[in-house]
This record gives sequence, C-alpha cells and structure tokens, in this order.
Amino acid sequence: MKTANKMLIVYFVYLLIALLAIGQIVYLQFFSDYKNQLDSLVYRTFDVPAGRGSILGYDGRVLASTVPFYEIRMDCSIPDQALLDRNLGALAASLSTLFKDKPAAAYEREIATARRTKKPGYRNLQLGNRLVSHSEMLKIKEFPIFNLGQFRGGFIVNQKDKRIYPYGRLAYRTIGYISDNEQAGVGIEYAYHTYLKGHPGKQRVRRRSGEDKWVPVSGRPEINPKSGLDILTTLDITIQEAAENALREQLSRDSTFEGATAVVMEVSTGAVRAIVNMKKMKNGSYDETFNYAISESTNPGSTFKLATLIALLEDGYINLKDSVRTGRGGWRYYGKNFTEATSSFGTLTVEQAFEKSSNVAFAKLAVDKYGDKEKRFINRLYNMKLNEKLNIELLGEGKAMIPFPGEPGWSKLSLPMIAMGYEIQLTPLHVLTFYNAIANNGRMVTPYFIESFMQHGKVTERFEHTPLSGTLCTPSTLRDVRQALRGVVEYGTAAGINDSRYSISGKTGTAQIAYDGAFVHNGYRKHQASFVGFFPSESPKYSMIVILYSSPTRANFYGASWAAPVFKKIADHIYITNPFWNAPLEAPEQAS
Repeated sequence: MKTANKMLIVYFVYLLIALLAIGQIVYLQFFSDYKNQLDSLVYRTFDVPAGRGSILGYDGRVLASTVPFYEIRMDCSIPDQALLDRNLGALAASLSTLFKDKPAAAYEREIATARRTKKPGYRNLQLGNRLVSHSEMLKIKEFPIFNLGQFRGGFIVNQKDKRIYPYGRLAYRTIGYISDNEQAGVGIEYAYHTYLKGHPGKQRVRRRSGEDKWVPVSGRPEINPKSGLDILTTLDITIQEAAENALREQLSRDSTFEGATAVVMEVSTGAVRAIVNMKKMKNGSYDETFNYAISESTNPGSTFKLATLIALLEDGYINLKDSVRTGRGGWRYYGKNFTEATSSFGTLTVEQAFEKSSNVAFAKLAVDKYGDKEKRFINRLYNMKLNEKLNIELLGEGKAMIPFPGEPGWSKLSLPMIAMGYEIQLTPLHVLTFYNAIANNGRMVTPYFIESFMQHGKVTERFEHTPLSGTLCTPSTLRDVRQALRGVVEYGTAAGINDSRYSISGKTGTAQIAYDGAFVHNGYRKHQASFVGFFPSESPKYSMIVILYSSPTRANFYGASWAAPVFKKIADHIYITNPFWNAPLEAPEQAS
C-alpha cells in the first residue's frame, strides 16, 4: 500500500475520532442529563421546616408550642494550635460546668484527640449530652475559642425544634401528639396536623469539598417556609386543673379503679371547657393514656332513666305524681328478677322513683306502657339523637348503639333493660350532650373543642357550631324533667351534694360492665359510677359528667358516693372563680 493511502487512512481515523468526540460533547451539552447528575452530586435542594403552630387555651394561654433547642458541635480542624494551647483548658472547664456530664479533663482530651487523630467526625464533633436552650446557646457562644465564631473558633450550632407542653400531662390525651414520621398520633396535634405543620421552604445547598457535609449556597432560602396555624381551643386551663385535681384525689381513695373521666361543657354553646381522662398504669399511678370521654362506649346505667322518663312524658303515658308499685322483693319478668340497688321502696310516685333511681319502677313502666309498642319507645330514643354520631373534631369517637326491635339479640327483656340503661352503648360525651340539651332548654348542641385558627395573633377562620336538632321535647316535659333532676339532688340519691349557695341538678348512675363476655366471674364484677348534671339549676351555665370505672371487685360502689363528690368539687371551683356568681363564698354547714 502506498504511503499516501496509509496517510489517508490515518487521516480518516483521526477525523472519525474527532467527529465522535464532538458528537459526544454536543450530546452531553444539549441532550444528556449528565450535567444534572453532576449537579446532583454537588448541589441539592433541602426542605426548610416551617414553624409548627401552637395549641392555645380559650384565653390564649399556650398548651403546646414548638421551642428551638440547639445541638453544640465543633470543627476541631479550625482553631490554630496556638489558640488551642492557650484556651482549650478554659473551654473544657466551661463545657463541663454547663453540661455537668463529664470532668473538664475529659472534654479537653476528647477535643485534642479528635484534632490530632483526625478520626471520623472530627470536623463535626458533638459536645455535651443534651440539647441546650437559647439562653444556654448564647452563653456557650461566649466561651473561650467559641467566641471567635465558626470560621476561627470552629463553633457549630444546629437548631433542633422541640414540642413542649407548659402544663405537662394536663389534658394531654386531648391536646395529643404526633409521631416523628407523622403516621400516628392522637388528639388535636394529630387531627389538625395539616394546619399546624405549615408549608416548608426550599434551601439550595452544596457539598463541601472532600466532605459529606452540605452548606447553604446563600444566606436566605429560595422559598421561605410558611409557619403553621395556631389553634385556639375551648379548654379553660383553670377548670381543667380543678377537674384533674378533684378526680385524682378521688381515685387515690381506693385502689380498685382502673380509670375515670370528667368533662365540663358550656351549656349554651357546647364548648368543652375541661376534659380529664385517667387510666391506671402498671405502677398504680394514673395518666392521660386513654380518652374514655370520647371513646369508651358502655352501658350508661341509671343516667339513661332520664331518656325513659322523657319518652313516657312525651307520649302522655304518665305524669310525675302518678304512683308506681315497686313491691318489696323486686319484680319478676320473663325469668328475670328486677331488684333495686339497695333496699325495696314499695309504692312511689314517678318523681320519687326517679329521685331514688328505682330500677323496678322504670322497668315496669316501660313494659306497662310500651310492652306492645316497643318500636314506638325506641323511635322516641332515636328522635332524641341518642344513637347518632356526634362528629366531634377529634378522632376515635366511640359508637353509640341502641338496638331496634327485631334485630339480632333483641328479646322480651330488652325493653325493660334498655329503660334502665342496659343493652345499649353510649360514650360519656353522648350522655353529657343529652343532659346538656335539657339544661339548654331542650336544644341539643354538638360538643366541640376548637374555636378558631389564628396566625400572628389574628383570627384566620372562626368555626360556626350548629345545633344537632331542634327542641328535644315539649316545654311541659322539659319543665317536668328539670324538676325531677333537681329533686335527685334535693331529696334523692345525690342529696349529699346539695348546696344552699347554688343549685345543682343531675342524676346518679351505677352500672355493671361486662368483661370477658359476662357480668359476673366468681362473684367479681366491674362497675362504673357516674353523675351527670348541670348548674345553676335555674339558669344553667355548665353541664358536667363524671365517671369512675372499677377493676373487677366483689364490692359495690355507687355514683352517689364516688362520682357525685367529684362533680361537686369541680362545680365549687367554678362557683368560686366565675364572675357570674357574685354571692360571697360561705362554708356549707357541717352536719351535727
């Protein structure tokens, strides 16, 4: 082959290589994502967390808020050796004094060793055994060496936001919490997480040369974060504290209780001013770990006799002065002997039967008047909205259940049992909502926990709360049942909490609770003792329910002796501290 031909071949080879190189450059420049891939190794965009909104009491007091804390670190490669030789001992002593976790010599050795050996993390060495507050961080900033800042003293501060609850565990189950991965939680924190968390910003960062550390490209985020909304709740922290203290004091009197709840509601609006939930822990203490008030559906027992009384009055079957014979040994019906909780009563008026909470009277009245009209009775209860969901703002609402004739499980005993508050399931909040309607002139309102959303101290959204229904019953029935409820406290089972300073109306309740599929196990029973009512009777401002749940026991305990006193202590606090009662406080007369 001629030399010219060889040269031509070489020329074409070089030309092809050049064309391929140019093509690759063009491809990489205009068609490949290589530049993006390279950028992703050097640059990234991180989310800048938004400030989480606070949860506030109805008067603006903070119930939950996010506070910045700080992690203290040091780039041990930054300070020059002469600076360390002069000041490391003083820095170590200052750190030891503040953190109180190790001697100054240990801090001095740790920093010196990290610098000398260049062990992993020596440019980002964590100091101290905890996060520090803002005031502590400012103090550390003035320590020797650190007072020269990040670029001469190696001082590094990482902000870590922390959720704090100024009132500790008070109303904790209602205020709630949310897990770090935001997938689980309870209460307001979880139900309103979307509103509280805000919208994160965007910050462009670059990798520091030779390190797996990212630093901001500029001092300001590309997109500023938007803080979450503050939530103004209905909770009154002074009533909340009084309710918890009263409930804890009563629980401390007996070791058989497994839990308890108390809820205080504003009559005219349905605003929940206090909600306490106490569950017994393994060590015998009580804590807010389960929301009985909204989640625990049980037989309400005798507090349900109010609904039976309303049905009988509304249908015109009785009046308060009618007589009912309860007998001396109980009343037998379809193989079951209905008896009183304590002694027999003989013949009573309907009003007296309600005041004394006669099981026999209400079971007999239900059978006598509705024995052949069972559906009429249940429809009356349905018309009172007793079986409907309350649709409160919080998650975990227990189901209300009142069976209908003909459904599986309905028997000849269902009518009298329901009339006494058995074979049905209601939560404490359902029962309270029903009683609150009687206090509110028959108008049933939805209990609620959230007043409004706020941002930077200004209301952004205020919530309207509509009634659950029209009037619950006729004015004449309303007058009669309010008279009967007042009679319970004046002459009946709750006479022990009657007070001449202000009037209370309400109803005691004691119910057995089934466990492991039965009511009795070798003589052991579980009970709930309750009292629900409102005050002052003539112009009600607050309604309240108190329920205590027992562990299995052979003993009996009653709403009058266990729940009513708690109700009274909370009501006394409200009486003393609220301006709508201006009468001077006088100690009740002591019984001789």
